[in-house]
Amino acid sequence: MSYLKERTRSSSMTTRKKRRCQLKGVAIEMMSKKEKKPASRKRNVYLTMPILALRDKVIFPRMRIPLVPVRTRDVNAVKFALLHEEQILLLPQKENREEPSPEDFISVGTIARILESYDPDDGTIRIMVEGISRAAVKEIIPARELYRAKVIPIEESAEKDNVTIALMEEAISLFEKYVKKSKRVPTEILMLVSKEQHPGRLADSIAAYTAIKPDGLKKILETIPPKERLQTLLVLLETEMEILELEEKIRNNVRKQVEKNQREYYLTEQLKAIKKELGGGEENEIEELRRKIKEAKMTPEAEEKALKELERLEQIPPMSAEVAVIRNYIDWLISLPWSVYTETKIDIDEAARILDEDHYGLEKVKERILEYLAVLKLVKKLKGPILCFVGPPG
Repeated sequence: MSYLKERTRSSSMTTRKKRRCQLKGVAIEMMSKKEKKPASRKRNVYLTMPILALRDKVIFPRMRIPLVPVRTRDVNAVKFALLHEEQILLLPQKENREEPSPEDFISVGTIARILESYDPDDGTIRIMVEGISRAAVKEIIPARELYRAKVIPIEESAEKDNVTIALMEEAISLFEKYVKKSKRVPTEILMLVSKEQHPGRLADSIAAYTAIKPDGLKKILETIPPKERLQTLLVLLETEMEILELEEKIRNNVRKQVEKNQREYYLTEQLKAIKKELGGGEENEIEELRRKIKEAKMTPEAEEKALKELERLEQIPPMSAEVAVIRNYIDWLISLPWSVYTETKIDIDEAARILDEDHYGLEKVKERILEYLAVLKLVKKLKGPILCFVGPPG
């Protein structure tokens, strides 16, 4: 019995050792297979495509828009893409230059497909393009005929956290206010944009339908993370809202001023008609005074004052006591010799004769006047003394 037990125990131990060796062998074989399997490395895939330069436009993915390239390189790029059935890169310029260099482009463009084309044989070409995706520009290959670019397509994340959701709601709300205030975007577009659930696409769609300046649109195109793109959009959209509010304020002020001027003109014409009915010749009298004021050749200040008094005279009732005062003042202004100049002649003997005939006595006063005239005759200009006469004439 003890022999059988011992043999059974040794047999079971041997079986366990064999199983352990088998498992170990399988494990080693699996490890060796894993080591033999080459490691998969994700490499950036470069695409090479012709460049269509955009001077004053920014085209986002999923946008459809007609374009009419006129520059030789742009026309060649379109024809090259059509001939080889390739996509084309819509790449905005940093500045509006006629002949841009490779350094004049921004770092992100839009890969697009050409949906339709029409060549009118006038040196231009008309196309309809549709944006597909953003692309990071890694290298621009310059050539005399056209520019080409090596790009990496950018895949956008659709993930949303609470902050992203809040930014999306704020963007939709602000866009709704923009649509109502600007009245340039149809309400159907607002409904379509409001249904967008992708944060990056939402920012692109809103930007495409607003009047944000090209520099702002370039910032949105170059901003890859959807959250940051929404934040950039909100800042630019707030600026556009401020501009719209300022434009509305200016329009209201202009409208009020026009309404005021029209009201004043209407009331003035009514007043003229009433005065004409009450006194037929009064209108002609006002016009006659206005003509005399213009012909009097007054100084600009005096003419302005006379016309202002004439306007007062025209508006007050004819029976008012102020009419006589204003009329006398206007007549006095017209009667002054504004444009009449006389040559100064100083005759001492004639002055002495006039003083003796008109004034009795006052020998010292007469002597001082004649002395003043004599000095003035000699020096022509006298800046010093000023004679002051006090009392009634004679």
